[in-house]
Amino acid sequence: MKKYPHFEFDEFIRSTVAKRKNIENIPTFEYIDNLNELIETILEPLRVAYGMPITISSGYRCEKLNKAVGGVPTSVHQKGLAADLTVGGSFNKFRDFVVEWAKKNRIKFDQILLESSGGTRWIHIGLRNNAGQQRGEIKVINL
Repeated sequence: MKKYPHFEFDEFIRSTVAKRKNIENIPTFEYIDNLNELIETILEPLRVAYGMPITISSGYRCEKLNKAVGGVPTSVHQKGLAADLTVGGSFNKFRDFVVEWAKKNRIKFDQILLESSGGTRWIHIGLRNNAGQQRGEIKVINL
């Protein structure tokens, strides 16, 4: 993976579930290319605009890891086309910023999902869906 000012490759493959279950979560070169595109076109510009650290809570997931975390079988995380994001500060401020930033800058993306489960909240950003589309969907998902 290329070098970026605000993101490291390890952030996109790190997983406590993978470590606990001894799952090797290493993407193919094709999926690394997808991660590079996701970072270059969305994540790095978002981080620069936001001006504060953004944490990758879930990036690439191999099929076995995706199953282990309860991901849907068609998850684009498995192709390096999505990342789940959190921040250390106000989640509501970050959520509002991401939505406004994407609209204002006409960012091309497939989905921005404002997700929550059991008191934990994160933003899923998908670059393209499995059909290669960038639908520009913004949805709230409560699991």
